[in-house]
Amino acid sequence: MIIENTVEGVKRQVKAWKSEGLSIGLVPTMGYLHEGHKSLIDRAVSENDRVVVSVFVNPIQFAPTEDLESYPRDFDADCRLCEDAKASLVFHPDADEMYDGDFSTFVDMDNVTKELCGKSRPTHFRGVCTVVNKLFNIAMPDRAYFGQKDAQQLAVIRRMVRDLNMNVEIVGCPIIREADGLAKSSRNTYLSDEERKAALVLSKAIFKGKEMLESGISDGEEVLEQMKEIILSSPLAKIDYVEMVKWDSIEIHHTVDCPVLVAIAVYIGRTRLIDNFIFEV
Repeated sequence: MIIENTVEGVKRQVKAWKSEGLSIGLVPTMGYLHEGHKSLIDRAVSENDRVVVSVFVNPIQFAPTEDLESYPRDFDADCRLCEDAKASLVFHPDADEMYDGDFSTFVDMDNVTKELCGKSRPTHFRGVCTVVNKLFNIAMPDRAYFGQKDAQQLAVIRRMVRDLNMNVEIVGCPIIREADGLAKSSRNTYLSDEERKAALVLSKAIFKGKEMLESGISDGEEVLEQMKEIILSSPLAKIDYVEMVKWDSIEIHHTVDCPVLVAIAVYIGRTRLIDNFIFEV
């Protein structure tokens, strides 16, 4: 497995692979990899000749009050997981490599970024779209793999690729959960033992909402109220949002007459966690 820190180094290697007619998969990550990330790499390895995993904590998707400096990092462990999963190359640039001192070009998106995480983190998706665009230009993948846990991000990237006519297939992969149901996340490491137990209200609310829709309930507001009650049963939980939106456009939509995304963001103590499910009519 190759470890590369420079843009030009990755481009040079990708060009060599392309000259051999090999297909390339890309798994963009911010590191501190877990089984959820490994499931993306496994899928990419199964569908491509070579797989690039980026490990980069992207500073421009963090607001000044967010956890950029404290975001968990363990590059040695990340490399072990990537090698075990048979990734071909790990791209691990520093911020200066990705953003020159006079960097001034960003990718903005309207509509799809206005609700859910985009509403409470208004600068977030500008940073996500910009860095993913750069990674596509650097790694030139045939396919790129994103987890459904960040469902709005998946929808945003798909829209960016469609709108800008990018020549890459976006592959969404299922949420990977702990044995007790909690969605795997690098931020789970922030939780104390008490908070870890309290965090289960997220997955309990998600499972309840899904169960209600599968039983035939089509009133989205009724579903969301039941989910909120479950979340607020924990005194450690503070709701950022509990919402239902159209899956393709991320527009608020409380009638289940089309594919919908039911998504939640909840603070457990000081840690913001997200979870969701997609319901196809």
